[in-house]
Amino acid sequence: MARRPLVAGNWKMYKTVEETRRYIDQLVALLDGELGGPNLPELALCVPFTSLAAAVERVGGRPIAVFAQNMHHEPEGPYTGEVSAPMLLECGCSGVVLGHSERRTYFGETDRALALKVPAALAAGLTPILCVGESEAQREAGETERTLRHQVGEALSGVADDQLERVVIAYEPVWAIGTGKRATAEQIEEAAFFIRALVEARSHRAAERLRILYGGSVSEDNAAELFELQNVDGALVGGASLDPQRFAAIARSARG
Repeated sequence: MARRPLVAGNWKMYKTVEETRRYIDQLVALLDGELGGPNLPELALCVPFTSLAAAVERVGGRPIAVFAQNMHHEPEGPYTGEVSAPMLLECGCSGVVLGHSERRTYFGETDRALALKVPAALAAGLTPILCVGESEAQREAGETERTLRHQVGEALSGVADDQLERVVIAYEPVWAIGTGKRATAEQIEEAAFFIRALVEARSHRAAERLRILYGGSVSEDNAAELFELQNVDGALVGGASLDPQRFAAIARSARG
């Protein structure tokens, strides 16, 4: 079946509230008349917590989703510095990035924690973008598939088979994030195919419907080639998403 492509921009720790408003105004102007049309993919902006409400307000009901970049699995509790799914929903969020390699590397995010977060996001009605991917050392050691099997299996262990298709999985090889390096088309397709096969082992329907994104130095120069891959259904865009013109160009490269 045809899967609707998704292009999500991960702003990371960039942009103030005012910068967020200006960005969205520019993006809407650039894509005027195309938003929601057949030639654009589904779009999402993954913005800092402080900009969530402003982003939702500025989007103003247009078909641009606003996602958070992290969340706690509990709905509330004594977790200083954390944000819950109900808080994200109140801001108007429709999804959340979980398990980004920077969260894993710098803040100790574990697969065990993701096994709690992913089902919590789904239960709240949020779309989780689950990030998985191997390090350079793991790839060189021939451990890419073992790493992906563990990450995907652990994170989805608490998700019922009939809910798997609601998860979006972003394949982000750690060695290609923010480095200017990009996995080859063959490497990306092999990893995406393997991820889909892992889901297929649990549910054929979910494997057909679940979207797999690629992330790792995605740009307007390589996006078109990326979106031609059979098992890739869009992109999680980092640095290039900070410029509305570049993000719009990448969105236009996705198959509609």
